[in-house]
Amino acid sequence: MNSARLPGDGFYRDRRVLVTGYAGFKGSWLSRWLTLLGADVRGFGRSAHVGSTEHPGTRSRAGVTGTAGDIRDGTALSDAVSRARPEVVFHLAAQANVLRSYRDPAATFEINVLGTVRLLEACASYDGVRAVIIVTSDKCYAESDHPHVESDPLGGTDPYSASKAAAELAVAAWRSVHHQPWVATVRAGNVIGGGDWAADRVVADLARAAQRGCPAELRRPGAVRPWQHVLEPLAGYLELGARLVQEGGSFARAWNFGPDPRTARSVAELATEFAARWAAHAGQAAPPPVVVGEPGPPERMSLTLDSRAAADRLGWQNVLSFEQAVDMTAQWYARSTVDAGFDAAELMDQQIRQYQEHTERLREAIAVA
Repeated sequence: MNSARLPGDGFYRDRRVLVTGYAGFKGSWLSRWLTLLGADVRGFGRSAHVGSTEHPGTRSRAGVTGTAGDIRDGTALSDAVSRARPEVVFHLAAQANVLRSYRDPAATFEINVLGTVRLLEACASYDGVRAVIIVTSDKCYAESDHPHVESDPLGGTDPYSASKAAAELAVAAWRSVHHQPWVATVRAGNVIGGGDWAADRVVADLARAAQRGCPAELRRPGAVRPWQHVLEPLAGYLELGARLVQEGGSFARAWNFGPDPRTARSVAELATEFAARWAAHAGQAAPPPVVVGEPGPPERMSLTLDSRAAADRLGWQNVLSFEQAVDMTAQWYARSTVDAGFDAAELMDQQIRQYQEHTERLREAIAVA
């Protein structure tokens, strides 16, 4: 890779952007970052305000105009697109919980597959949309013993993973028929970061347990994942959106966004690092986690991505080390717990700017080398 680019490098200023799932974990971070980049951001999702960063004692000022609606409702989506008049659309609305997908597979497929098709229909009906980025998952691949590349077979042995693979197939079929707007899919490694309070998520479980002063429960401590801070793949999504508009069809494809497979860590290692960083930021130790005897439905023990295409063609790479990513994450949860005046958006802004500074330094270092 020749350079480490700032996402979009000025592209988003004064551009109209629609983010579905804007009230979720990744959606709220993306919406906030787009706002800082000067975009006119509109949201569509289950809540008319950005709520993933809301927590007792939290004040959030997201600065995003939102419309509440169901991603499966084609009429509501078409109305939202018509009102937002976006040039770029980021589709993050999803049923993203693996365990919930076992409990309600029908809703998982409806939201993740039908919802994606409904969005594409809505975007195709408005001539102003030039680029659509569909967020799927690194779990869309069939199992293999090597880091997944974008051309690997799709699969999925649980309803969530299968629904994401099906969404990828739906997008590919759509692209073969519709040549505008340009549509790309993105498959990110496991993301961590402040504000994710979803059930059955490792970091959210660690944070809740630390707040209560009780041990967190780990289902599969030996499972290895490509952990990265949420800002890492979002930087790739932002750059991809700019390239789709500026350069077109050759970027309308699937993309992996994950750290070097050699940096993947186990759930147990993540828990240990989080506990140390939590203690540093909260001023109190977190009890050691315990392993749950019944781990639940089957999950892959190892999953890594090959992201060389994004590095070579988008100038994208991970900027933060594993330790830095966990530290920023623990700082967010600790601040939300011990700081009575905690303002989620203020810390989000601070960490986004911190990430951009890391990117600037990396770009300068590469230029000198």
